[in-house]
Amino acid sequence: MITTPPPVPPGTPTHPAPATLSVPMATGPQWRSEDLLAGTDEALITHNDQVYRLRRTGTGKLILTK
Repeated sequence: MITTPPPVPPGTPTHPAPATLSVPMATGPQWRSEDLLAGTDEALITHNDQVYRLRRTGTGKLILTK
């Protein structure tokens, strides 16, 4: 005998939502990327005598490289 699953109510998602990860809130200082970039697409950040480049991509994401 073949059984049929019960009907799904309209508006019910076909896939369950992914579990939410709990990320602790940052407690340090916070800056807006626009302020760091100051109207440009990249900013240089010095940390422990090394220079890092914070760059805004064409799609608006940020990349930090050494």
